This record gives sequence, structure tokens and C-alpha cells, in this order.
Amino acid sequence: MRHALITLAALPLFALPAFAEGLTGSYTVEGKNPDGSSYSGTAELVENGTAVSLTWTVAGSSFAGAGIVDGKLITVQWGDPNPVYYVITPSGALHGTWADGTALDRLTPMR
Repeated sequence: MRHALITLAALPLFALPAFAEGLTGSYTVEGKNPDGSSYSGTAELVENGTAVSLTWTVAGSSFAGAGIVDGKLITVQWGDPNPVYYVITPSGALHGTWADGTALDRLTPMR
């Protein structure tokens, strides 16, 4: 009985979604600008508790931002009047929107 309880107690540890392992790392970037044109690049994300810093490199230009994690939502201020909002998916990818919802951004972990 004790062994069964320990096994049941440990089961959720193995069933956690990928984002529970931490967000820090390198990502590929794919997105759509407000005008509908596509872009791609890379991003580096550093997580420190509920705070994150994010640096995107797209078309030879770098953009930096900082934000917070609130459950499965990340809000990143990056110098634009409208922040980037990401949803953390079970796979660890971040699906986001920016430019007041008229543009899309997807970060996929390079693990």
C-alpha cells in the first residue's frame, strides 16, 4: 500500500507539461507582421522567478524586452505601446500576439 501511494504521489512529477521544466533557453521565431508579411529568426529567453527577459534577433536586428509570467500567460514590454502576449503551450512553445492583436509571434524551443 505504501509503495502504491508513493507511486501515485510521484506520477504528477512525470506528467508535467514541458513548460514546467523552465522557460530559459533558445527559441526559433516565426511570425506575421501587422501588414501580413512573414518574419523568422531566433530568441533568447531568461526566466528568473516570475520575471523574464527576452531578446529577439530578426532580419539582422535585435529587439529586447522584459516581462512577467502569470500562470500560462507571459506579458513582455519591448518598447512598443502594446506588449507581446504569449500563451505557454504544453509543448513549451510560446504562441503570441503583438501590435494590439494584429501581428503573431511563435517561439519554439531549440531543445
